[in-house]
Amino acid sequence: MSTGSGGVLRLPAAAIPEGCRPWDGEDARQWARALPPRGVPVRAQTWMFLGLPLMAVGGAGLLGESTGLPAWGAALAALPVVWAVLRPEAARILAPVAVVVVLVLGGVPWAPRLGLAAALTVLWALALLRLAAQGPQREAALAAAQGVTVPLPEAAGGRPERGTFLFGWGLVVAVAGGAVYATAGLWDTPGDRQGAPAAGWCLAGLGLTVLLTAALARHRAAGLRGAPVPVLRVLVRENADVDTEVYAADDVTARRPLFTVATRELDEDGDDGDDGDDGDDEDTSDDADDEQELRDLLDRIDEERTGPLREAVLYGVPHDGAEVVFLAAAEEDGEPPVVEVGVGSVRPVTEWTLRRRDAKRRSGEAREAGYEERRLAAADRVRDETASGAVKIRRWRAGWPDWLAVLVALAYAAHFWEDTGWWRYFFGFGLTLIAALLLPRRLAWRVTADSEGLWFNGFREARQLPWDQIRVVRTSGAELKVDAKRASFDEWTVHTPRWRWLERRLGVMHPYERTAAEITAMWRNPELRPLGVSDARQRGRAVWPLGVVIGVVGAAAVTFLP
Repeated sequence: MSTGSGGVLRLPAAAIPEGCRPWDGEDARQWARALPPRGVPVRAQTWMFLGLPLMAVGGAGLLGESTGLPAWGAALAALPVVWAVLRPEAARILAPVAVVVVLVLGGVPWAPRLGLAAALTVLWALALLRLAAQGPQREAALAAAQGVTVPLPEAAGGRPERGTFLFGWGLVVAVAGGAVYATAGLWDTPGDRQGAPAAGWCLAGLGLTVLLTAALARHRAAGLRGAPVPVLRVLVRENADVDTEVYAADDVTARRPLFTVATRELDEDGDDGDDGDDGDDEDTSDDADDEQELRDLLDRIDEERTGPLREAVLYGVPHDGAEVVFLAAAEEDGEPPVVEVGVGSVRPVTEWTLRRRDAKRRSGEAREAGYEERRLAAADRVRDETASGAVKIRRWRAGWPDWLAVLVALAYAAHFWEDTGWWRYFFGFGLTLIAALLLPRRLAWRVTADSEGLWFNGFREARQLPWDQIRVVRTSGAELKVDAKRASFDEWTVHTPRWRWLERRLGVMHPYERTAAEITAMWRNPELRPLGVSDARQRGRAVWPLGVVIGVVGAAAVTFLP
């Protein structure tokens, strides 16, 4: 492996299959032009993987209560909102069936019935547009490969493991849907008894959707291994989300990613170590290397850094939803090429996605510049206090943002207070247990800095993190996090609501930002650290007694209050 122009890590010439062409210039642009029109959902955002299924289940319940549709029909009318984004193959077949069911079996006036049918028709059309674009994408990729095909690398040629987890998860969700349907008669109100079967059908449909996803992934991954596949030379790198971004072979400045895919690196030597007298030493060395790699990966994620740009050979025909394999240059000089197999499908990067990323980056840079000024002010304050010799121990504790978060959670929990029957007890005792475990730390967290390091009070006891073992101190969104270099230390985090626009308008600094800035100043400059050594009282008491009080009070309220 060598470093070529633009800092690209190059593959050895012997690792590139004979005749493999670079995917660059007009060929790559032709593939990008084959993407579906703007407005067609190609890339699912993270929240959609949980948010859309929840919307579908809730929507099915509402349709079951209010439209007169049979339970299975209400579920069928709600599921296309998931299929259009996450599984268009299902929407292509079942969305028109849902339209017919709504029009024929719906028991509501024609105006809302036609509105729902129109919405389902739009989702169906979006799925068709997305699937129709896959053909031109495949044709553009095959034209770029110019008929050159080779078998997969030996390390990737075994039985595909794609879909194993999804098969199990799909079965669990489908069974859960059946359980909800079977227990629908336990609900108290007639509306709930009508909505619960529809929600159960929808949950079962989501389970079957996951099983379909698993089957498609396994089938497509197996197709790569059945015969020689087209190959193309590309450039790849890991993005801040640890997904692999794929660029044209001549895009050495990484201006325009073509698509992303989640991958994992295969170990060509297998997982088993060599037998022999030095097996324990080798295992210890491997564990140390793995821990170092994990720390490097976590640092990259925390700092939102991308990996180096590397040359790679792409095996397969890339298109929306395809399975691919890479033979890529290693990230370390002197290491042999690595084989990376997909653990997710190809997701094209659209022009709209690029504009959204650029806008987010510019907004983040402007926001960070504003906060940096306030962080410097906080560090100066620490420096002044330390110089005076007045600070022996430094402490930070929960404040108004944490108490506000608790009030918001309690207001949400009060929504279930008027429920009756087993539903009230189920949610009441469940929320009480969660509150007893989580609220004490939210209300009473404390971080203590002394000459030896940081102390964090906890549910049972305080934990110490020496200064030289700190890996990261940062605020990210609504989270304040401190983590260690050693894997045995569980990262310490707290969360709170934030309104950045209000902070900017008022010119104030969130307490979490101030805490992170002051801890960071002490971590990076030993002269600013406190000189004293804290005792058990100063480090903060265990918070489990507060959890006991919350649990007793909550259980009593659920049991005895009307």
